[in-house]
Amino acid sequence: MYKATANLLIVCFLCWMTGCSSTNTVSEDWVPTDYVNPFIGASTSVGAAGVYHGLGKTFPGATTPYGMVQVSPNTITGGDNGSGYSDEHKTIEGFAFTQMSGVGWFGDLGNFLVMPTTGELYKVAGKENNDSIKGYRSAYNKATETAKAGYYSVELTDYHIKVESSATPHCGILHFTYPSSDQSRIQIDLARRVGGTSTSQYIKVVDDYTIQGWMKCTPDGGGWGNGEGKADYTVYYYAQFSKPLTNYGFWSADIPEHWVRKRDEVVSIPYLTRVSQAPVIKDKKELTGKHLGFFTEFPTKEGETVEMKVGISFVDMEGAANNFEQEIASKNFGQVKQEATELWNKELNRVRISGGTDDEKTIFYTAMYHTMIDPRIYTDVDGRYVGGDYKIHTADSTFTKRTIFSGWDVFRSQFPLQTIINPRLVSDELNSLITMADQSGREYYERWELLNSYSGCMLGNPALSVLADAYIKGIRTYDAEKAYRYAVNTSRRFGNDSLGYAPEPLSISTTLEYAYTDWCISQLAKAMGKEDDAKCFYEKGQAYHHIFDKEKGWFRPRKADGTWVEWPENARLKEWYGCIEANSYQQGWFVPHDVTGMVNLMGGKEKVIADLTDFFNKTPSNMLWNEYYNHANEPVHFVPFLFNQLEVPWYTQKWTRYTCEKAYANKVEGIVGNEDVGQMSAWYVLAASGIHPSCPGNTRMEITSPVFDKVEFNLDPSYYTGKKFTVIAHNNSINNVYIQKALLNGQEYNKCYLDFADIAAGGTLELFMGDKPNVEWGL
Repeated sequence: MYKATANLLIVCFLCWMTGCSSTNTVSEDWVPTDYVNPFIGASTSVGAAGVYHGLGKTFPGATTPYGMVQVSPNTITGGDNGSGYSDEHKTIEGFAFTQMSGVGWFGDLGNFLVMPTTGELYKVAGKENNDSIKGYRSAYNKATETAKAGYYSVELTDYHIKVESSATPHCGILHFTYPSSDQSRIQIDLARRVGGTSTSQYIKVVDDYTIQGWMKCTPDGGGWGNGEGKADYTVYYYAQFSKPLTNYGFWSADIPEHWVRKRDEVVSIPYLTRVSQAPVIKDKKELTGKHLGFFTEFPTKEGETVEMKVGISFVDMEGAANNFEQEIASKNFGQVKQEATELWNKELNRVRISGGTDDEKTIFYTAMYHTMIDPRIYTDVDGRYVGGDYKIHTADSTFTKRTIFSGWDVFRSQFPLQTIINPRLVSDELNSLITMADQSGREYYERWELLNSYSGCMLGNPALSVLADAYIKGIRTYDAEKAYRYAVNTSRRFGNDSLGYAPEPLSISTTLEYAYTDWCISQLAKAMGKEDDAKCFYEKGQAYHHIFDKEKGWFRPRKADGTWVEWPENARLKEWYGCIEANSYQQGWFVPHDVTGMVNLMGGKEKVIADLTDFFNKTPSNMLWNEYYNHANEPVHFVPFLFNQLEVPWYTQKWTRYTCEKAYANKVEGIVGNEDVGQMSAWYVLAASGIHPSCPGNTRMEITSPVFDKVEFNLDPSYYTGKKFTVIAHNNSINNVYIQKALLNGQEYNKCYLDFADIAAGGTLELFMGDKPNVEWGL
């Protein structure tokens, strides 16, 4: 009795000494991967979102940080199902080795679809909730579905097969546990592709355990933008089975030349019927066709395991084989899984947090995880990659070629976050965009790049923001003169030059976006000593004045002849009125490079504060898609930080903290809009840490209310002089969201923003929190 009491007193004393609280129940030896939940955002449900965009559209399968390979369950082909998976679906049609994360526009990848089965062979997946055509898809037991960083598993209830997956950067592995069966099987749909189909395929049986081949994906097969995204790539594979190929076969569907083979057509009953009727081919070792499948059959005992390891390349079959040999050939499933976990912990440890609830930690590190899917590796292990001219190139040691640049989304938070925690990644992406512009002969930057395609998706010139932001922060490991030349070319090709504004369609969005990125060029030119260009592009950055109707007191779309588009009822709330995926009330705040000029146009500071306050007050508490602060989409992501520049910083603190609480959650529906290749999550990581940019291309970083008691950013010594930048929030709680005072490196600090140099130099920002605004601080 005495010993127990004494021990309790010691524990209480230690807690008092270390300041432990009820919200921070985690021991000091926890690792970040303990708090990664890949199911967050893994839904495309339009019903749950209440809007055509659906929810997060993430995938739960296994991958590594920025890896080429993602081994993930796919629940449906077709529709606006960019990740291939949606939690509300009841069946799985296979496990693909490539996936996109968080995108709309019908998606792409989802290649090399593998499915373990037993019993009768089916050559199509069939349709969920539709018995008109039978297929190999299987119901699955939700209770058994597990997803962690670098690992996924589930039980397929129709076949009583347990499936586990993991990955290396260029390879994937599937581990199947079978029931007792005389006819167990692994089958592969080589034609399958999210949002369409690969248009031709090749397969060869190399030896008793190995197959290799390729799958060509062109716009004729749908995919990105249902073909409008111009994605044109070939996936090469080298796959090895742990069981010998003693009983294998192919099927090759005879697809008529005139048939359309895109998103809707390849899941139609006529198309599926044609594939299901394809003959089984047993007397060949290699085959080329329009819609190929492969299977290998074998008997299994109860609980018998079979492994399948696959190397992937976008270069050639030799590249896939070499990736396989270098990364996975000698490893079993347990080794691959362990190494994937270690890779994730290394990357996630770039930011270390203390305080917060378990759910908040999970939201934070899952958000970090989602920011580390893209831009992904595009080079093979030997450094070769397919360039902008669709020829094979070899990267030098200065950068890693990367792909998937969702520019319109990620310039806002994702790349500013990476400038702090991973400047080498930013350099890689800029080098990738520069070489693509160079090799393609186009000599301008693409706004939404996927596997070298100039997709033209969305609008604006977001690469110019990423470039300017990197350069002024000292990230200059690329050919700056060439980068600058291509930036100017981009502005001339896509910009406000001809009229001084961009006419309809989407006049407001395009004019404002182009004005901002022209200002970005001005900052780049100034930093490079190009004074005349700096002045010219600064003036071009004022183009937003040309679409502001002083009579209406707001931005208004204009036609090419200079006349205004008719002003409808509730004009500011009318979605698509001069704007993309937004209304003018949301888009109209986007003048981040000249807030003073914007405020003067809008009638002055007090009027703007009242209007902006109303904007937030009318936002629904669930923060799903709405007419006001629509955090579910990117145009408003800088808006909460306007309050800092309007000298009412307590409103920035209030609304960022509110958004962190309401727009993010530890559940499948935990991202209120499309994840958009890391942007939604990066916003959370920065805002929850207490810092966020309001205008990339400017070194000003806004200070706001942190969710966590302590956030440590580990800095890269190759780029920055500091080792670590730390944000500490004293007396932080769900009620104490307002900053009372601040210290920077021990000295009193009364600004509501930092300069990026303060972060890069290392140091500590201490914030003292309370439950009421301090209207004297930060002005």
